[in-house]
Amino acid sequence: MAQHISYRTVNVGGLSIFYREAGPKEAPTILLLHGLPSSSRMFEPLLMRLGGQFHMVAPDYPGFGHSDAPTPKEFSYTFDNIAKVMDHFTEALNLTKYTLYMQDYGGPVGFRMALAHPDRVEALILQAIGAQLVDEADAAAFLRKIEQHAASGLRDQFDGAAQLIATVALERMKQITGKTL
Repeated sequence: MAQHISYRTVNVGGLSIFYREAGPKEAPTILLLHGLPSSSRMFEPLLMRLGGQFHMVAPDYPGFGHSDAPTPKEFSYTFDNIAKVMDHFTEALNLTKYTLYMQDYGGPVGFRMALAHPDRVEALILQAIGAQLVDEADAAAFLRKIEQHAASGLRDQFDGAAQLIATVALERMKQITGKTL
């Protein structure tokens, strides 16, 4: 059944951030992070299909879609800075727990969000992402966070598919860094 999609904006650090939203706010939240060159528009079919079961939120990053597009002199268009804006976006909407759906450019943004606030992230959905981390120290920090959560018993909360994805991601990150942590 097709769901109603709302189109909204919220002020985040002086920037007007546009977002699409569907589904009941009391349902589990999926935060959809779009790719490049795209916007939250890419998620409209998904919002319509899953909005009856989930609270779906799809923002446009600064400089994308209908969000403000400050000049590069006014805004640093880095993964780190976009992730900070998206973190503040989730705070402005009072999203305290969510699944991160990361597509393409959304990968490096979402991984930074997960590193900064692992307690907010219930699951990761990865679609054609690149894991652009700043350097080996970032990759090692990301691996340590995943391993800490696995050691704390969170691994029991994942179903078999999520465990497989997490295991493959851990192995790939170890291959990239060349280190076993």
